[in-house]
Amino acid sequence: MTKDKLGQQIKKASFLTGDFTLSSGKKSKYYFDKYLFETKPEILSALTKEIAKLLPPLRSFDRIAGPELGAIALAAALSIEIKKPFIIVRKTEKDYGTAKLVEGEVNKGEKVVLIEDILTSGKQAIVAADKLKQLGIEVIMILGVIDREEGASEAIRSAGYKYKSVFTKTELGT
Repeated sequence: MTKDKLGQQIKKASFLTGDFTLSSGKKSKYYFDKYLFETKPEILSALTKEIAKLLPPLRSFDRIAGPELGAIALAAALSIEIKKPFIIVRKTEKDYGTAKLVEGEVNKGEKVVLIEDILTSGKQAIVAADKLKQLGIEVIMILGVIDREEGASEAIRSAGYKYKSVFTKTELGT
C-alpha cells in the first residue's frame, strides 16, 4: 500500500467530527480514534512498514518503546516488522506484583525509539521519554503516527528529543 493510500485508509477509518476533549485537555471539533485504525490488520501492517522507513539505522538502537495504552499495538507490530524487542511504558507504576514502570526487558544504558500514536501537545510522549531517561535509558527519537500540528513537534524538540511523524494533519487533508 502506498503512503497516500495508507493515509486515506487511516482517515477513513478513524477521522471523526463533533465535540471532543483531547488528552491534552484541549477542545477539538475533530478526533482521530487511533483504535479504529490500530485494530485493523491491513492498516496496522502497512503503517508499521511506513514507520520502519523513518527509523534511524537499526544498529543504532536496542528496542522500541510504546507508552500505554494507545501505542502498544504499534510497538508490538513494529517489533515484529523490524525484529527488535519492545517495552511498554506505564503511565504510573503498578502497585502490585513487580511494581514496574516499564514492562519488558530493558537495561540501563540501552537506546530506544519511542513510538506514539496521535500527537497534539506532545506532553504524553515527553512524559514517557522522561520516565525512560530517569531509568538510564536513552530515547534517541520519538516517532508519531499523526501530528495534529498543534505544537507537539516544537515541544518534543524543545524537550531535547528528535522527532518525526508519519503523517501530519495537513497531509491527511483534514
